[in-house]
Amino acid sequence: MNNFFIAQTFGKSSNYTDIPNNLFKEHNVKKGLRNEDGTGVRVGLTRVSDVVGYEIEDGKKVNVPGKLFYRGIEISDLVNGKNNSRFGFEETSFLLLFGYLPSKKELREFTTLLGEHYNLPDEFLEKNMLRTPSRNLMNSLQKSILALYDYDEDPDNTDPYQTLLKGINILAKLPSLSVYAYQSKIHHYDRESLVIHYPKPEYSMAENILYMLRKDGVFTQQEADLLDIMLMIHADHGGGNNSTFTNVVISSTGTDIYSSSSASIGSLKGPKHGGANIRCSEMITAIEKEIGIKATEAQMKSVIQKILAKDFYDNSGLVYGLGHAVYTVSDPRADLLKICCENLAKQKNREDEYEFLTKFEKVAKSCLAGNGKSLSNNVDFYSGFAYNMLQIPEDMYTPLFVCSRMAGWLAHNIENKMYDGRIMRPATKYVGETIPYKKREER
Repeated sequence: MNNFFIAQTFGKSSNYTDIPNNLFKEHNVKKGLRNEDGTGVRVGLTRVSDVVGYEIEDGKKVNVPGKLFYRGIEISDLVNGKNNSRFGFEETSFLLLFGYLPSKKELREFTTLLGEHYNLPDEFLEKNMLRTPSRNLMNSLQKSILALYDYDEDPDNTDPYQTLLKGINILAKLPSLSVYAYQSKIHHYDRESLVIHYPKPEYSMAENILYMLRKDGVFTQQEADLLDIMLMIHADHGGGNNSTFTNVVISSTGTDIYSSSSASIGSLKGPKHGGANIRCSEMITAIEKEIGIKATEAQMKSVIQKILAKDFYDNSGLVYGLGHAVYTVSDPRADLLKICCENLAKQKNREDEYEFLTKFEKVAKSCLAGNGKSLSNNVDFYSGFAYNMLQIPEDMYTPLFVCSRMAGWLAHNIENKMYDGRIMRPATKYVGETIPYKKREER
């Protein structure tokens, strides 16, 4: 639709709808649920995870190196303690959902349960994906999650235990849903051969993603290990991140897990949230083409200034992958991923690209921070390079975020059902005028 009348009327509407910025401060309204110092407005209590990027000392915000805790355990300890385990993400999911680390027997039973639910319902692929492929994989995932509702004999049961069972079923199916959404898209729109691998129950979720995504189904254990770690570090990020908050807000109405999960996927799709990983990857690729991976610091500073002046890449003025709403000094997920990327880059002879990234990170931080302030990179900065080394197409970056974050969404969903239970209904302040009604013939 491109309608001149609507365009003209929309322009006129600003005379009646404008909210001056000063009113937010005057009425003490928190834009974006953020306080004046950038800290988040507290809207709930949780024992699932904690994101630490600053501390409050004597009433003032003090920047500190970032830490991420799952059920009180640092993410770095979980990743480093994984060792040669193929099921790091599954262990992490168990921790988030049940509150403690599983024994060997419990982990084995949990991974077996997930494996038993990897497969989609009969004819689901044909009816819901191949016949109606989407250009955007996140939209396809939303449709698929909602379609699963019709395969559930009791889909509206929101009892916490029933929600757990339904959520685990969704979690197990997300690798297939994501990969098949991609295969359906490239088959329909790019006219590529359709290759469908059915998930193997003995494989981890990371292994299955690589197996189903690659035409030959071949992957190395080092590659699976990196993807497993990426799933671990994306599994949760506190109750305040947009997609988790979305899940809890919507589920607080008493609606089903399929509806709340689909809504969370819509949230995660946005370039200010999960979709930032694609934007960051595209930006880095554009920069490398512009100045080359052997670029000097001066060349890097020049292209950063062009980005800030809205004269390069998407003209948004944003340097993606730098800065975070909570982390101030460092993002622990980015630090872990940086180490993993360095190791795999050596194995794949891509050290020049890795060195370009680390150098660009340093230069960008010095350009953007200023005035003695620190600036954190974020997990998106290295995730694109990691996915690229794993031969994962950009279309799949954010869907893989969904595969991981479903564990966190489910944990917070159940926690809110059990220990809060109220419908979330914040207030807004009306700042318009009271206007007398005019009869139509008098307008």
